[in-house]
Amino acid sequence: MLDLDPTTLGLEFGGGAVIGGIIGFAAKKIAKLIAVIIGVQLVVFRYLESQGILIVDWDALSRGLISTSERADASYLESIISTLSVGAGFTAGFLIGFKRG
Repeated sequence: MLDLDPTTLGLEFGGGAVIGGIIGFAAKKIAKLIAVIIGVQLVVFRYLESQGILIVDWDALSRGLISTSERADASYLESIISTLSVGAGFTAGFLIGFKRG
């Protein structure tokens, strides 16, 4: 038998949404800054490489971008439902904050 309180799930969802919105807004601002920094760094690397000052192993750099898939093992229905309520709220808030940021 599941021992879940709808009020607790609602509070977890709302709290996750607020925190997700704040983090999403900040993440978009930080992502823009990081994109500019990485872009400038790549341009500098290409320039220094074309001048013969620096040798960049582009294959080694691109190997780090390959992601591995992970498998999640879920064993308890209660923990999944509780996690989903916070996660769904966080995701919704994150997406709204990211879009508005």
